[in-house]
Amino acid sequence: MSTTVGSRIERRPFASLGHADHGWLNARHHFSFADYHDPARMHWGAIRVWNDDEIASRSGFPPHPHADMEIITYVRKGAITHQDSLGNKGRTAAGDVQVMSAGTGIRHAEYNLEDETTTLFQIWIIPSDRGGQPSWGAKPFPSGDRSGKLVVLASGHEDDKEALRIRADARLLGGTVKAGESVTYDSAEGRHLYLVPATGRIEIEGQIFEARDGAAIIGGAPITVKAIEDTEIVLVDSI
Repeated sequence: MSTTVGSRIERRPFASLGHADHGWLNARHHFSFADYHDPARMHWGAIRVWNDDEIASRSGFPPHPHADMEIITYVRKGAITHQDSLGNKGRTAAGDVQVMSAGTGIRHAEYNLEDETTTLFQIWIIPSDRGGQPSWGAKPFPSGDRSGKLVVLASGHEDDKEALRIRADARLLGGTVKAGESVTYDSAEGRHLYLVPATGRIEIEGQIFEARDGAAIIGGAPITVKAIEDTEIVLVDSI
């Protein structure tokens, strides 16, 4: 079930998302993924996957391949430890972001080596061009630096100097907003925005979004997000 606000914002309630519980992994899918298929939710602009994953302690994804995809991991709780066929290794903790450009091909593993469940958003974006040398990177983004505003965390645009680099016409933004306050985001015609409140409740143009609901938004005019409760917002702006 989805609801539409006006003609440019579609609410996708958390309960309507695809669901797969593998024991060690409890996943919700905003878009068609693996055994979940919904022809109305194949992608949104260049956004191909947005998975809301809960990974049990001392478990994770064993080595597996990818190619021609920009894969962003936004850790919400706990930490994820990465290892890949290029020799990269790294631990990305809550509030931090890692990106992997799969390019011509890469194998990687992602494990929760912590003593608690790790929760994260795994976001796949279709690259602007196929191929290219695979790469991986991670960066801390202190939550205090994102208070009351949206900060670009990963980007394919050269002017986003402080962001992690991806090879797509897209930006990942994050921010925290206190109850009663709001943030406004503007985008150009032809853009596709997808917004998820990781925590808390928000209001967009009169419609209430609960934690982990999705908002599929057609760009071209400013949107104002009001926090009903203290909230953590994650937003992707893509072609």
